[in-house]
Amino acid sequence: MIRKSIREMVGGSKGPPVAFLEPPGDRGLFGPESMPWEIHADFMSMMIGGISSLILQALHPGALAGVWDHSSFREDLKGRLGRTAFFIAATTYGSTAMAESIITRVNQIHTKVTGFDEFSRPYQATDPHLLNWVHITETSSFLSSYLAHKNKYLTQGQKDQYFSEMARLAVKLGAVDVPNAQRGTTEMMKQYRSELYFGDRAKNIVSLLNHFPASLPAKPFVKLITEAGFANLPDWAFELIQRKKPSLIEKLALDTAVSVIAKPVRLALKDGVAAHSYRRIYGKDKID
Repeated sequence: MIRKSIREMVGGSKGPPVAFLEPPGDRGLFGPESMPWEIHADFMSMMIGGISSLILQALHPGALAGVWDHSSFREDLKGRLGRTAFFIAATTYGSTAMAESIITRVNQIHTKVTGFDEFSRPYQATDPHLLNWVHITETSSFLSSYLAHKNKYLTQGQKDQYFSEMARLAVKLGAVDVPNAQRGTTEMMKQYRSELYFGDRAKNIVSLLNHFPASLPAKPFVKLITEAGFANLPDWAFELIQRKKPSLIEKLALDTAVSVIAKPVRLALKDGVAAHSYRRIYGKDKID
């Protein structure tokens, strides 16, 4: 049931991720000692962070325009989230060839993503300014969710290591001057605030997330994840999207519900992508 609910939200294969077992010994882009390996392994917090990052990205007219004009996001929300989830998995845990292949494919797609945003301003997906926004919203959202729902005891050094390591991926995707620490990421996000806009297009995206399509049995799980995704937004975003910031009591209740459902989710996904990738590198299972 847990696996079915997850597929309801992001799709994905029903079988084990055997593609991550090859070639033996290949460490991929990061390796098991990296912070992306630790943070991205917790699928529960990654789903929550993914929702909040999508909301933030939708607030930038240029970043949203590419999705609006060249994506099936509005008709196939689950497919869009599934493709994003696989990209994160492939670049974090895949072999070097798998990671480089999907990066090349995304870069090729981006060259064709051009047009005009809702203010009739030209945009192109290869614009480093837009790529930076996508990158910092994703990394800050993933880390924030991980701290809230998995491990709040990361040191500042570990947090900065995460941003530094993920910056290497952003550069491969065409971003420039990418911040390599948490403080720099926070400062860069502030610089974008004046460019953000909650217009009809962004409202449409938020509405889609508020009414995430799911079967009746999966609805409680999906609703919990989306509510947690909204709660994971930075404080300044609530006023912009015209949504009340959760109270401390509401946040505590939500966090408690997430922690309860997270246990069976983590158990169901214990032998997932990260475990298979560890097996690829060391030829054995990781002993926790």
